[in-house]
Parts: sequence; C-alpha cells; structure tokens
Amino acid sequence: MALDSKKLERQKVVLVTGCSKGGIGFNLCERFAGQGCIVYATARRLETMDDFSDPTIHKLVLDVTNESNIQDVVKTILDDTGRIDVLVNNAGGISIGPLLDVSMDQARKTFEVNTYAPLQVAKAVLPSMVERRSGLVVNIGSVVGEIPTPWNGLYCASKAALHSISDVLAMECGPFNVKVMLVAPGGVKSNISSNQAATYNMPLDSLYKPYIDKIIARMNISQSKGALDTDEFAKTVVSKILSPSPPTYYSLGKNTVRISFLKWLPRALALWLTWRSIGKI
Repeated sequence: MALDSKKLERQKVVLVTGCSKGGIGFNLCERFAGQGCIVYATARRLETMDDFSDPTIHKLVLDVTNESNIQDVVKTILDDTGRIDVLVNNAGGISIGPLLDVSMDQARKTFEVNTYAPLQVAKAVLPSMVERRSGLVVNIGSVVGEIPTPWNGLYCASKAALHSISDVLAMECGPFNVKVMLVAPGGVKSNISSNQAATYNMPLDSLYKPYIDKIIARMNISQSKGALDTDEFAKTVVSKILSPSPPTYYSLGKNTVRISFLKWLPRALALWLTWRSIGKI
C-alpha cells in the first residue's frame, strides 16, 4: 500500500537487511526510525523482529541468498514509496574454525551470505537509485577485512572481498551521483557470537585440538570487555549515513585503533603480532 506522498517528500526511505533482535541491524532500524525515516526491516523470519519499540517500522521476510525473494522485496518497497534512498547491507555471520577444518560447503555459504548477498541486493536496488541519480548503499564490513585473524579465516576473507566490492562500487556509481559507504565495525555487542557458538563443533580429526581454548576465545572476542554498545554504534553510524556528506569509509568499535596501527606496519610484522595475541598457545 502506497504511503502518504507528503510524508515521503520529507523522509528518507531505508532498507536494512539482517534485522533480527540482538544484532546491529535491529538497532540501526530503531535509530533510523527515531530520525524520522521510513524504515523497512528485513530478516529471514518475521518473529525475530517482533520487539521493535517504534511501531512505524515495516517488517518484511528476506533471505538475502534468494534472488527471487530480493527482487520481490525491492519491488514491494518501490511500489509503496517509489524509491529507496538508503540500502544498508548488514546481514552476515562469522565462520569460526581453522581453515583446514572448514568444509567447502561452509566456505561457499559464508561467501554467499557475507559477500555475494550484499552485491546481489545492491544490484536489485541500484537501478532505481541510478534512475533518480540519488541514493546511498551502505555495506557493513569488518575490521578483520583489513587485518585477518586466525580461527575465523572465512569471515575475514569474505569481508575483505566485500571491502573491495564496496570500493569498486563507490567508483563505478560515482558518475550516477549514487554513493557507497563501507562501515568496518570493530568489537560491537551483538548476538553474532552466540549464534555461532550454538553450531560450532571441532572435527574429531582436527590438527588444532590443542588450540581449542584460543578458538573459543576468538569466537567471543568481539563481545568481550570493551566492546561498543550496539545502540551507541547504531546511533553514530546512522548520524554518519544521514549526514549531508556520508564518508566512503567509517570504522568504530573495539580494536579499531589497533587495526589502524597494524595496517601501517609491514604485513609480516602485522600478522606476527596478530598471531601472538590471538593464535599462539
């Protein structure tokens, strides 16, 4: 059902993926709504978005790995509002385990969700932005897309790929006055680790059994002491997104200063320091 045209003229229309309660996307939706935006929150199951405090937030089922579902959701929003001003590709997940332990099926699924899905959603939304010569695509990456860590290699690799995609999209969409912003969170409190903990099992023949404590610690590192409050993260990021000139790259959260320092070091030294702090027994 189409929304009031006068309301649409003064409000931004925002689509956010991965909005289950307890995650970053949920809080982003609350903050966008608090700024007067028309918000479309999406997740694979509607019931995971039951507790929004703002009743104006629209909830839609979206599996970001299903192209047909993506097209249907984008069409629904465009039919309702005529446009999408901001797309936030937030859906994603970690993939704990040594690279030699993970299955190729797990590798494919990780890239499907963290890398291919944001590109696929962007491809569905961008034509309408290009037509209007206005819009912003925001991809939620990670600081480990800059400096990888042991025990979560697939996640690091998939986010590094997303970073490159974001940079190239920013260049290629520039001629159409459409902007692309990459957000690289450090440690931010969310349910991302608890979701992984429920499914992680080390293979019986793993070469890394002596490292199990380190692997579990890596699983929970983003939720440890000093992790940024999710709502504070959302508040800051939304203010940047809605600013007159959104940055192309923005990073905040636990360990972002450390990662910035490591990026300036010789690569071998940066990896050695990372292994000593996270990997070495």
